[in-house]
Amino acid sequence: MMNIDKTCLDRSARPAVLSTGMKVADFLSMAKEFHGYLAPGLVVGGFMVDAAQSRMAAGVLYDAICETAYCLPDAIQLLTPCTTGNGWMRVLDFGRYALCLYDKASGEGVRVSVDSALINGFPRIREWFYKEKPKKEQDTDRLLQEILEAGSGYFAVQEVMVAPERRKPRHKGMTLDCRVCGEAYPAAHGDICRACQGETPYAQFFPLAPDIKDAALQSVPLQHAVGHKLLHDVTEIVPGVSKGPLFRKGHLVSETDLCRLQKIGRNSLYVEEDALPDGFVHENEAAQSFAKALAGEGVVHSMEAVEGKITLFAGRSGLLRVDADRLRAFNQVPGVMGALRRNFTVVKKGDKLGGTRSIPLYLPEPSFNQALAALENRPAARVASINPLPAGILVTGTEVFSGLVKDRFTDIISAKVKAFGCPVAGSMIVPDDAEAIRDGVHRLMESGAKLIITTAGLSVDPDDVTRKGLVLAGAVDMLYGAPILPGAMTLLARIGDIPVMGVPACALFFKATSFDRLLPRVLAGIPITRNDLAEMGHGAFCLECETCRYPNCTFGQ
Repeated sequence: MMNIDKTCLDRSARPAVLSTGMKVADFLSMAKEFHGYLAPGLVVGGFMVDAAQSRMAAGVLYDAICETAYCLPDAIQLLTPCTTGNGWMRVLDFGRYALCLYDKASGEGVRVSVDSALINGFPRIREWFYKEKPKKEQDTDRLLQEILEAGSGYFAVQEVMVAPERRKPRHKGMTLDCRVCGEAYPAAHGDICRACQGETPYAQFFPLAPDIKDAALQSVPLQHAVGHKLLHDVTEIVPGVSKGPLFRKGHLVSETDLCRLQKIGRNSLYVEEDALPDGFVHENEAAQSFAKALAGEGVVHSMEAVEGKITLFAGRSGLLRVDADRLRAFNQVPGVMGALRRNFTVVKKGDKLGGTRSIPLYLPEPSFNQALAALENRPAARVASINPLPAGILVTGTEVFSGLVKDRFTDIISAKVKAFGCPVAGSMIVPDDAEAIRDGVHRLMESGAKLIITTAGLSVDPDDVTRKGLVLAGAVDMLYGAPILPGAMTLLARIGDIPVMGVPACALFFKATSFDRLLPRVLAGIPITRNDLAEMGHGAFCLECETCRYPNCTFGQ
């Protein structure tokens, strides 16, 4: 902890007064009292706020944006009217030590940050800021002295315009009582409050039932189970051969069953009693309710639980869409589970998509309700229809156009699009000439193509001009390059409402490339953004197996 009553406070080199007229010494006293101790980050923040304030026009009503959650918000709240409570300061935790003050009405503002080059002129500040030394080895008094002497000497100051959506006044909107925990929360947060969606910081996850216990069930010795009905399916496993129910729930146990039950290691059973446990839901009923809540459009499920589990199936062919956030919130509830195949998996009608069940034989009602609330009106799985589009294939390359190299692209791409039911509206070969590519695209569109696929001409070679030709043809919203191997130099764009896909030359060699991963999304009408492409990098490295088994492999999984 630093003592502010040091001789460094009287050095003439440091600024004695902030632009608002407040004495620096007074600010330091306030900062220590407010923050608990005189943190270097808070002192730096004070000079950053001052640098921004000094550049704001007099009389302007302003809001603040803080780009870190550490120390800097306290400086803003100390020296400006902006606080988190009144909503005039927004903390967007980008991890950058930067702030912005901006005109509430126009969005025009000043952003102040730590300049990574200028800070090199202040070794102690750099050492602290970049954590080049452990805190206990730093001379905090000398560090404070350098901060005070430096003032704003290592700040970058920029004029900025805050986006309109970022400067809208915050409104809580409607308030509801969470059906899980019973506490009030903003309806905009979802069907249940964020804590009950899985964001609670507390080890006791479910606030209404701190004493949740398993159902008190009494097992019956095998010889006494005759004449009783089974409370659950009894599973038989033959290693490497089969797994399934030997007897189903409700089966009336007979003398002849005892030998078979003993052979699978059962010496006692749970049987139906006159009084079922109060406050619990049987695994079969729970699974049926969970399956109904998980299944969205294009997803169906088995009507009867087998061994406590319900299986989800594709009700139509298409592209599986998984709401990972919903699924995560569901699975964070103790005692439940839902397992689904990977998002964006191409499925056929009748394919298995996943399964759900209760973990215990009897699930406590609070956990049952919480799990359903996590999914209410927002199913975790749906199957998006894949809509076949007439495809126009444009092969680029002077060597192919002139006949020096045989065209193989047309057959490869035709086979891939036809696998999704897309007819080929036409195909053309054009030289490496931007205007020829433009004209070829237009002719394919005139022939009825609703999907344009260009091949090759997408590398760094000087002869590759496919992108220029597509721009001349009217392509917009172009995304070039994707973190997928093979197929990094792929291209996505649109001409009006016609999607455009550029296939790199590697598709001539590899059975599966980025094109195979992107085509189903395009046909399903799912927009693809730069962020989507960035996320696809995880699992997008092909192992180039001697025998390609795509899509039954790790590529794209």
